[in-house]
Amino acid sequence: MISFRDNIVFLLAKAHQRAQGVLKAYLQAFGLTPMQCLFMEALWEEDGLSVGEIGRRIALDTATLAGVLDRMVTAEWVRRETDQVDGRVTRVYLTEKAREAFPGLASAIEVTNNELLNNFSLEEKLLFKRFLRDVKD
Repeated sequence: MISFRDNIVFLLAKAHQRAQGVLKAYLQAFGLTPMQCLFMEALWEEDGLSVGEIGRRIALDTATLAGVLDRMVTAEWVRRETDQVDGRVTRVYLTEKAREAFPGLASAIEVTNNELLNNFSLEEKLLFKRFLRDVKD
């Protein structure tokens, strides 16, 4: 039997826990959670996405996405609008507050990545990211 110390599920869970903790500490000044930041990252790439498209891009189910969206609207990070062509679709847009916070949030993400990967060579960083993508897919 594989020891839990060598169990890939355990190792990934602990790595995830550490990564979330590091990012969470940097996001605390903004009052955002890592999930809320990820939500906004999708909109930084393309503002005005539908709720469904955001869910697909960040791999989040509709029920979880609805709660995240509600909290972000309440905190005035994003606003939602009914699509003018298809009234069944809700589109989400960044607010001015979110746009102004972008440089600080982008820095927090970069510092987090650097902190987590600082012991890796460039080749190891590239391989690590590739391996994580392969496991994810």
